[in-house]
Amino acid sequence: MGLQVELEHHRNVLIVRLRGELDHHTADTVRHRVEDAILRGNSDHVILSLKELAFMDSSGLGVILGRYKQLKGKGGKMVVCDVNPSVYRLLELSGLFKILTIHDNERMALSSLEVVS
Repeated sequence: MGLQVELEHHRNVLIVRLRGELDHHTADTVRHRVEDAILRGNSDHVILSLKELAFMDSSGLGVILGRYKQLKGKGGKMVVCDVNPSVYRLLELSGLFKILTIHDNERMALSSLEVVS
């Protein structure tokens, strides 16, 4: 199936929309693209929109955790939104919801970061 990555800058927030499968085949691509976009766009925060992410494995969890640490190291936040049930369960079982906030949609996620669209 593969993976599509859509990146959008909104003020100091990077919105990352993932479609398809985030696994060991696609994890490095996502990591590099998001890391680069954070640095180039001077993004303080990241919103992960996972509405169309059909599958994720432990490689995907590693990508998310790595970008979380990158942002936290510079005082930023990462939030997730639009998570489908199978990916939600993986995030829940992994314990990532202890450090990541989840929102119903991008608008609510932006609002939580105090960035009005």
